[in-house]
This record gives sequence, C-alpha cells and structure tokens, in this order.
Amino acid sequence: MVGLPYHVPASKLSLLLHHVLLPVIVVAAAAAAVDGVCCSHQNLLSVHALQWGDKSLPRSTSSGRRRSHTSTAMLEMRQQHQVSRHITNHDDYVSKLLIADEARVSSLQSRISNKLPQDSSGAQVPLVSGIKLQTLNYVATIGVGGKNMTVIVDTGSDLTWVQCKPCFYCYSQQDPLFEPSASPSYQYVPCNSTACYSLQAATGSAGVCGADWSTCSYAINYGDGSYSRGLLGRERIDVGGASIEGFTFGCGLRNHGLFGGTAGLMGLGRTQLSLVSQTTDRFGGVFSYCLPTRMLGSSGSLVLGDDPDAYKNSTPISYTRMLSDPQQAPFYFLNLTDMSVGGVALEAAGFSNGRILIDSGTVITRLVPSVYQALKAEFVKQFSGYPPAPSFSILDTCFDLSAYEEVNVPRLRLGFEGGMEMTVDVTGIFYFVKRDASQVCLAMASLQYEDQTGIIGNYQQKNQRVVYDTVASRIGFAEEACS
Repeated sequence: MVGLPYHVPASKLSLLLHHVLLPVIVVAAAAAAVDGVCCSHQNLLSVHALQWGDKSLPRSTSSGRRRSHTSTAMLEMRQQHQVSRHITNHDDYVSKLLIADEARVSSLQSRISNKLPQDSSGAQVPLVSGIKLQTLNYVATIGVGGKNMTVIVDTGSDLTWVQCKPCFYCYSQQDPLFEPSASPSYQYVPCNSTACYSLQAATGSAGVCGADWSTCSYAINYGDGSYSRGLLGRERIDVGGASIEGFTFGCGLRNHGLFGGTAGLMGLGRTQLSLVSQTTDRFGGVFSYCLPTRMLGSSGSLVLGDDPDAYKNSTPISYTRMLSDPQQAPFYFLNLTDMSVGGVALEAAGFSNGRILIDSGTVITRLVPSVYQALKAEFVKQFSGYPPAPSFSILDTCFDLSAYEEVNVPRLRLGFEGGMEMTVDVTGIFYFVKRDASQVCLAMASLQYEDQTGIIGNYQQKNQRVVYDTVASRIGFAEEACS
C-alpha cells in the first residue's frame, strides 16, 4: 500500500512560545480525506508545544496504582516540565542534549565491538519524561529504604544506583540524598559475594575490596563522561506498590554527569545485577513499558511481570526473536529485516546483517549508512513539497514548516524477523528544533560505518507497548496510546 501519509495541521505554531522546549506532533481525534484518499488511511494531527513551568502536575510516588490483579503493581511514566526559566539559549541546550546522546551511542558502539562480558507477580511503575529534570530520557519514581527516588530508566545498563550520604562529590538532584545510616534495613555487600563478582559483567569494571573485605566498591563510566562510584549495598525497594527485599544496588558517593536532577539510574539490562534478573523469581523475567510523548501531562507505564490486563494496547502484541550473544549480555538485540516509507519498501545492503539494539536510554534512532541513506532519499522524495532547512547537530534532514497549516507525513514502518512490523508513531517522526517550526528534522541519524550496530532510540518507541520476555527470548510490540 503506497502513499498513506499522516496528515498534520501545522497551525498554532506560534502559541505559547515563551513556554516551549521541544514542539511535538500530537494526534487529534479527527480524520480527513486528502487527494481522494479515504480518511481511514490518515490521521489528523495538530502541532502543539511542550510547556514548562506547570506546577499543577502531581508528583509520582513509589506506591503507584494498585490493581485488582494482585500480581501486578504500576508505576506511571509521565513528562515533567519546570526548568525553562533556567535555560538562556534554547538551541544550545537542545544541541548539548543531542551531543550527549551521540556520546552515549559512541560508547555503546565501543562496548559492542569490544564484546564486554556480561510464581509470577508484577509491578507497574509510573514512567515519565525527564524533561523537567533536564534529560531527554524517561524517569520513574521508586522507593529506596522507604524514601522516594526519581531515577532514569535504562535498558542499556544493569546496575541500579542512587546518590547516597555521605556524598563526597554529587550533582544536584530533586530528591533528598539517600542516607544508608538512617535505614535499619540497609546492608553493605561484602567483597567475597556473588554480587561483587558480578560487577565486571554489569559495569565493565571489577569490584574493589575494602580494607577488611566487608565492603565492595563499584565504578561505572558512561560514554558522555558521566560516572558513578560508590559501594554496593542491599536495601528494600518499592516499585509500584510491590516491595523487593534485599535488592542489590549502588550507593553512589562520587557521581558526575548528565543525569539532570534525577537521583540515579534503574538498570533493566540482562546481567545478574539488573532489576530484571534480580526479580526473575517474582516477575518471571518479563517487563514492558509504554513511553509517553513529551506533551504536557502525558504519561506512560513500566510494568514488571507479564500482566496483559495492565496494558492498554490497541493492536495485538506481535513478537520477534531476541538475539542472544553471551559476550554482549547487557544488551537487547533484534533482527531488522526491512523498512518502508509511505508504503514504499527500502532497498539497502545493510538489511543483510540487520542486527539492531533497542535501547530506552538512547534518544535518536541510529541506522547503518546504507539503510539511513535509503530512508533519507525516499522520505525527502515523498516530502519534497516542503522547503528544506539547515541541518542541526546530528540531524541532517530538516525542513521549514513554519508557513504551513497542514503537513502530510509519510508513514514509517520497521520490519523484524518473523514478519513482525512496528509502525513508528507520528510523534516519533520529527524532532522540532525551532519553536516556530522553521527547523523541523527527521528524528533519525546515520552511523559512521556499515559494520556498526543500529540502535532503536526512545524517540521512535513512543506510544508503543514494548514487551521484553527474557525467559522466552523475545520482544513484542503493540500500538498503545501511552499519553
């Protein structure tokens, strides 16, 4: 089926400009017929702007929402917005966020190429955008020793950590620092423990023993220069109303980097120290999320455990095989077999080796050069009626939509092994650089080399229920209006 575009009104672009961070496209409850194509093949969309400074949004708590399904608890994912007054140069700020995203991608490529080693109940966790906390990643609020902590949710990391007292060098965070000495349930992890031995696979660095072997120090470095160093500990954590006793995590005493105002990071990778692996006996090694758009008040969820009743998907969940590589245990790989733009199948040599990483911590999707060039050429061909705009940072396919009331956006589909397809939500097609829509860019970028590994970033995962089943080694997708 060729030429089934999204239909996007671009009006009202100048509204509320003093509150805007990143304008995004949002689905409106309407449909229209364009060029004789039946309205059922199009979505009528409005361009709105993210607003900062809305203090009416309730703050998520670790208790989440209790469900009648007793095996599941929920944590909400939602955008947060309040720091626009601290941003003096919008373009520089967005550019720095994209540069940080590029640094993460470079780090992931290095880790992949170096081949670093590596009764079901449920919890549903509120999952929100981290814009309020000056990060383009998604965050959730959990309880650590009874104290609420807002952390970045990351499928590309394993160790969960938060900043702790006494902190010798900490960045500024929204929540109070966790104080181990004030928690009767906190315990240090000894050096001769399995958890300490597992740090090499989880972080790339071996644990370091304390003087009397009673403690185990960790160090984790990220591609953008960020890092966390501290001691391994055990503590009760609360996720969506479910309590997990004796959870092993990092108590960060020296931390630096682009973590925004979060308290730390939640690791959802595949090695022994990840939240998924530590709770396999309880949650069955299954988790899923629905990432909301970056609109004011939008929200999604992180679900631990396999409870379809907790999902709100509008299409059936279709699964594809999760590729296994023991030498790259932390990561989730899929096999990308094809792509289409506006119903036109792309032809590219890169599909012959289509291994691609899916990652909640990377923002912009990266494709190998042959696939990206095919995508770019077809997209520009179908979008040729709109004037081009200069490139921005890592984004090289940009347009000026400021003069248009409506915009027809080609549909973008990704095909995976086994015939499974994912249609990218329209909010994941364009990245709005300029507040007046005079610089709107295709939200995908090219890798440098053909032998690098592609990455599906969180920007293209919005409004999808993404299910990770680590026991059955499969990943599923379904459309879901997370917002």
